[in-house]
Amino acid sequence: MTLPLFLQHLANALSLGSLYALIAIGYTMVYGILRLINFAHGDVFMLGAYAAFYCVGIFLMPWWAAFLVAIAVTALLGVGLERVAYRPLRDSPKISVMISAIGASFLIENVAVVLFGGRPKGVAVPDLMNIKVALGSVSVMSVSLVIPVVTFAILGVLLWVVEKTRIGMAMRAVSTDLDAARLQAIDVNRIISFTFGSGSLLAALGGILWSWKYPQLNPLMGVMPGLKCFIAAVIGGIGNIQGAVLGGFLLGLIELLTIAFLPTLTGYRDAFAFVLLILVLLVKPSGLLGGRQAEKV
Repeated sequence: MTLPLFLQHLANALSLGSLYALIAIGYTMVYGILRLINFAHGDVFMLGAYAAFYCVGIFLMPWWAAFLVAIAVTALLGVGLERVAYRPLRDSPKISVMISAIGASFLIENVAVVLFGGRPKGVAVPDLMNIKVALGSVSVMSVSLVIPVVTFAILGVLLWVVEKTRIGMAMRAVSTDLDAARLQAIDVNRIISFTFGSGSLLAALGGILWSWKYPQLNPLMGVMPGLKCFIAAVIGGIGNIQGAVLGGFLLGLIELLTIAFLPTLTGYRDAFAFVLLILVLLVKPSGLLGGRQAEKV
């Protein structure tokens, strides 16, 4: 493999890893607060992409307005999902909440098939995101440069919110002990709704960027990316925002660079995520940046 070709694969891997990291942050935020795996997160990712698509196609919005409306609507849908599917079961056994999450995922997917149709739809990529940029011997589309910038900007904003703001302090209190947070007059429901809304906003953002990078939509488009981003969050240390970003980048790099060096394994591309997950958990069960958490008895 020549150096220019390696750099081209590396640029593509960094872009894909940034997308995985962006979506994985939503998983890790919800888990950090509720110790809940939101299995519907990948389907929220899909809804965000469809929302932007229909804002442009039906309401004739400019792409930037469709972008803003789509992430806002999807954030509200995430809050509604928590209110309907998770909040009534908050004091129930964990298995009940997990079953509700799986049921919500299947419900969203099947409703999407009915509403949007099962036939894939092509996406009109904004001209600004469809510019070919040459960086020496490496040639990438502008959207591939935007994705890492957005991911690191989101990471910086989230770390500032969690560490420096009152709502971030409340989030850390709820994640440590929900009942004790209630005793300190923290509005737990509001904090959890804010977390779900923020996670859904990030999923929608990832879905829209994904649809610009891979311009095709279908109702099941969020299944495999959602599963891989969950794996990325676990690899990095689920509950840790920096860990989710690290896991996403590692997953993207290993996935694309492996098939770059071993093209005969292209058909097994999706399996690399599971192999990496097993290897990391064998060495460090809490994830690369995760720590042991005390269990309350």
